[in-house]
Amino acid sequence: MPLFKKQRNETSAKAPVRLTRAEQKEIQAVIRRYKGDGKPHSAQESIPYEAMYPDGVCRLTPRRFSKCIEFSDISYQLAQADTKAAIFESLCDLYNYLDASIHIQFSFLNHKIDPRQYAKSLEIRAQGDAFDDIRTEYSAILKDQLVSGNNGLVKRKFLTYTIEADSLKLARARLHRIETDLLGYFKSMGAVAWGLDATARLEVMHRMFHPDGEPFSFDWKWLASSGLSTKDFIAPSSFRFGNARMFGLGGKYGAVSFLNILSPELSDEMLADFLNTENGIVVNLHVQAIDQSKAIKTVKRKITDLDAMKIQEQKRAVRSGYDMDILPSDLATYGQDAKELLKTLQSRNERMFQLTFLVLNTADTRQALENDVFWAAGVAQKYNCSLVRLDYQQEQGLMSSLPLGASHIQIERSLTTSSVAVFVPFVTQELFQDGEAMYYGVNAKTGNMIMLDRKRARCPNGLKLGTPGSGKSMSCKSEILSVFLCTPDDVYVCDPEAEYYPLVKRLHGQMVKLSPTSKSYVNPLDINLNYSEDESPLALKSDFVLSFCELVMGGKNRLDAIEKTVIDRAVQVIYRPYLADPRPENMPILSDLHKALLDQHIPEADRVAQALDLYVNGSLNVFNHRTNVDIESRIVAFDIKELGKQLKKIGMLIVQDQIWGRVTQNRSQGKATWFFCDEFHLLLREEQTAAFSCEIWKRFRKWGGIPTGATQNVKDLLLSPEIENILENSDFICLLNQASGDRHILAERLNLSPQQLRYVENSEPGEGLLIYENVVLPFKNPIPKHTQLYQIMTTRLGERATV
Repeated sequence: MPLFKKQRNETSAKAPVRLTRAEQKEIQAVIRRYKGDGKPHSAQESIPYEAMYPDGVCRLTPRRFSKCIEFSDISYQLAQADTKAAIFESLCDLYNYLDASIHIQFSFLNHKIDPRQYAKSLEIRAQGDAFDDIRTEYSAILKDQLVSGNNGLVKRKFLTYTIEADSLKLARARLHRIETDLLGYFKSMGAVAWGLDATARLEVMHRMFHPDGEPFSFDWKWLASSGLSTKDFIAPSSFRFGNARMFGLGGKYGAVSFLNILSPELSDEMLADFLNTENGIVVNLHVQAIDQSKAIKTVKRKITDLDAMKIQEQKRAVRSGYDMDILPSDLATYGQDAKELLKTLQSRNERMFQLTFLVLNTADTRQALENDVFWAAGVAQKYNCSLVRLDYQQEQGLMSSLPLGASHIQIERSLTTSSVAVFVPFVTQELFQDGEAMYYGVNAKTGNMIMLDRKRARCPNGLKLGTPGSGKSMSCKSEILSVFLCTPDDVYVCDPEAEYYPLVKRLHGQMVKLSPTSKSYVNPLDINLNYSEDESPLALKSDFVLSFCELVMGGKNRLDAIEKTVIDRAVQVIYRPYLADPRPENMPILSDLHKALLDQHIPEADRVAQALDLYVNGSLNVFNHRTNVDIESRIVAFDIKELGKQLKKIGMLIVQDQIWGRVTQNRSQGKATWFFCDEFHLLLREEQTAAFSCEIWKRFRKWGGIPTGATQNVKDLLLSPEIENILENSDFICLLNQASGDRHILAERLNLSPQQLRYVENSEPGEGLLIYENVVLPFKNPIPKHTQLYQIMTTRLGERATV
């Protein structure tokens, strides 16, 4: 009987297997796909999703749904150690938030854009005036920096999460709830994140399938009339998966590899190195959480198996006659690691995850593709890992690289929460804005251009700090030139050292030289009807006159209440004719104020009038004249170098007041006004000018004013009690080379890390740190010395241009 059964089983095993017609077609398709018959594969059929809905929800299978979040980069690598630790902890919290029902996929997409179109966006059109040669030279500098950097490469980051649900309605509710929670985690890490709708998700996949940058066109209205699906708008011309180690993507070649993690310790710089390339690359991390109880049971089972193997080895040792404590090294190591892992899962806030790390390379030729894959393999080797090609799984690898939240590769590595989080998805943030963005140099870490529009900042006020010769004035002049060429805005400059003359004259601006012997006059009592946002412009002007008189009377002892009253009364009197008939000849001057004080015939008014007499009838009467210079030019620079010690403080206060008047005038015209103040610490030495500066930093923003202060004496600057308000209201700070003592002060005040401080220690002129809102970037701003721009901006004696 047993013999009969054996013969029967043998006969059954040799019997032919009959397949259905559908199974035969499927096998033939697999053979064609992996053995190759020279025919392109159907592109639309390969894209693994069933439906895409307008709100961004994607149905992968009847019960699986996904949604996608895009997030911006942050400057992780240059951050302080405690900042890095906080980001890492938040990332661990994000992973621990996931349960076994949520699959997530981090996608990092580097893609190129048309360099000709990119360069064209940086061109400044000629206008047939006297500045076309400057425009041409400036555009050439931008194009050179574009070529030397990799701004033609756009880097985007996505997180896609997938769940299972019985219906679209249930899935949509849970997906949106998860999205809200995930956005909160990104916010805690300091990264801006937002959910993608269907059009944005389709655009991302279209970009992956069309690496050459073919424009994406799609509208939901087109589907019903055309009978097409969303796949038809993103699919390439063809797929070709005949080769086991690469595939065809339209006219491109591609290859997908997986990271074989061999290293016992991972580095948080590994992912950054993969993304630090000038070639197109897509990196994906598929992460699937394992139920905690299941993970603990699995580890315990492995420990039991290892203990059983240990017992067997000990028995073998006893039978062979050698010491039973001598065990294979791998067995001892694995047993210790398994016990440590169990302790980690049970006593720490750690969970177990399955990780699949995929790298997708695309290139124009086979040789270029092999070079790119070889480079990526070198990055993996650097961290004691290996990059292995997905043989005969290229199609599954490509579809797993799409930000759909589905992994078709069953190659996984078990890692704990902290081990998965070590693949930090942040590198170094870039600053490259469009519109009226201006050039501020190149990122010293990545070589990319820094293009930003300060008017978009929450508070566009700025500071430029550095030692003598570090490039503060060059930085201000470079920004003035950018404002002049790229915007219609006006520029005012307070120039205590008379070094802006060549630039202002070359740009046909107005240079106002204020000195006791100068014939250029500026009336400190000038006012326009838009001087204040109140109905009467006299309120703010009266405050300026009080500050002016306080400086005139010595500044150390503040005006008492009666003196303030008599000054305010005089202000009301002297402006009455002008407000009734606003003509230039009715504008009051200091002698009118002097007379109005004397006419009150009270001791306090007489005391103020006697102090004013030096500036009205005495040798310092340079400000007792009506304005006789054109301050309506686009660029106006006030040269106050020769004012002397007595007049310089008053002169700087008058310049501030003139700029305030221009700001209010331009506001009514919808035009911004830039104010650059060199040697800014001089303004902060006196209480009156410091208070007025603080008022400018607080109020200029809503009036369309953009002030910038430049100074070398950081310690003196920080001695002013007003600097706290100025620092807190400055979202743009340019730090150039700093002295040792200043570096420690700035590190504490601005929360800079030791890695960031290296860029302001013995740095070359024009190099340092750029702080824009919450972004801190190391930068370089090289201007070729042979150019006309350099010659009209440099402060070096032998290099100045003759104007």
